[in-house]
Amino acid sequence: MRLLRHKEKPLPYFCGTRTFCPKLHNTGGPGLKITYNFSEIPVDPTTMTNHEIAFEMATSGVRFGSGVTSEVGQDLAEYGCRRVLVVTDSFLVRMRPVETVLESLKANGIPYKLYDQVRVEPTDESFCHAIEFARQAYDGAGCDAFIGVGGGSTLDTAKAINLYTTYPPTDFLDYVNPPIGKGLPVPGPLKPLIAIPTTAGTGSETTGVSIFDLTHLHAKTGIASRRLKPTLGLLDPDNTRTMPSTVTAATGLDVLSHALESFTALPYSQRPRPERPALRPAYQGSNPISDVWALQSLRMVAQFLVREVEDPSDDEARANMLLAASYAGVGFGNAGVHLPHGMSYPVSGMVRAYRAPGYQVDHALVPHGYSVILNAPAVFRYTAAANPGRHLEAAAALGVDVSRCRLEDAGRLLSERVAWFIERLRLPNGLQALGYTSADIPALVEGTLPQHRVTKLAPRPAGPEELSRLFEESMTAW
Repeated sequence: MRLLRHKEKPLPYFCGTRTFCPKLHNTGGPGLKITYNFSEIPVDPTTMTNHEIAFEMATSGVRFGSGVTSEVGQDLAEYGCRRVLVVTDSFLVRMRPVETVLESLKANGIPYKLYDQVRVEPTDESFCHAIEFARQAYDGAGCDAFIGVGGGSTLDTAKAINLYTTYPPTDFLDYVNPPIGKGLPVPGPLKPLIAIPTTAGTGSETTGVSIFDLTHLHAKTGIASRRLKPTLGLLDPDNTRTMPSTVTAATGLDVLSHALESFTALPYSQRPRPERPALRPAYQGSNPISDVWALQSLRMVAQFLVREVEDPSDDEARANMLLAASYAGVGFGNAGVHLPHGMSYPVSGMVRAYRAPGYQVDHALVPHGYSVILNAPAVFRYTAAANPGRHLEAAAALGVDVSRCRLEDAGRLLSERVAWFIERLRLPNGLQALGYTSADIPALVEGTLPQHRVTKLAPRPAGPEELSRLFEESMTAW
């Protein structure tokens, strides 16, 4: 197995003062220099409440390698855990990744309970069901550690279980992002959570975010806190062998959008400064450290995603896409995402009859990767005007030769490159293929507007009129 190493494609120097050089080549190399001019960050010296003056990097520990899943029992033994809850879904519970986890726990004498009812694209109701199971485990004594084995739905469910059983709120929405919920801060440290992804997409093993559908609103929302981050992520390429090609494509395009959105997000220095450090959000805006992870993820997606989808036996591509997902997770877990994700939540939440092939579900389902990436071409055509140099840099990282391009070409080039991936990987051709029409746009806009946590990170503001136009343009992808 050969992993892409930084020395093969050297990382350029990034920053907030963006200048364009026509000699940029298609590896995202030194022609386009992006620098953060820290001396120009506006600060009011009397109140110190103006623009943000700092960014903060936080991530989970990760361990990568074929077979590392079998080490989970040893890890929990070293933590001293004796009441473990293994969280997975009804499909994966019969598969090798879960079997390996349970074998490791038994071999190390770790008692465990198994919850295998995670819903693909979880809801507030499925979260509550899982939380109640955990509360009653071990004759009501509760759990002292958690293991999530699965895709983003499972890992996000495990995070919610950890939070709601450790610090039970008065109301379910207390921790949920405003304006839908109260957005109360997590009161303190959580219990150990080991995340074992079986898809290469969400990067949830590195992030402090838990996403779900709020049933009565027919839209997604979530919980965000650095304290939600798993203690450890075990990145085992053996665990992604069983992914159907359609799931591989959907999750891989989620990686692509994570990296693009975090790299093009509003710079952290243009956000308001919080009243105290503890209120600094997990999603802070683009920053020099997140940029490194996001751009490297884009380069890896360009090199390995199509290979992984079209040849499931390509171990090199599969391993590198698992890494790319975590790299993008480190990037967006600290910078944030913006309009493609904000617009995706009502697309997933309002689905009527569509069921994506390759997903073992008993309900209508638009996979998260579909709902995000189908909006992306229209979004990046729109946002490029706010920062064309950075959008060109992203296109270059994805393999576009921008050496003869003008700044005004940035939105078109990046949009076309994203659309190329959508078509090549045989995703539905836009929102209309999911069953949406222009008549649905007002409701889609209404479902997007409350997603302040992400929409306010867009480098170019988008109100109801702009969102309506973006949804209209997203009805077809190419």
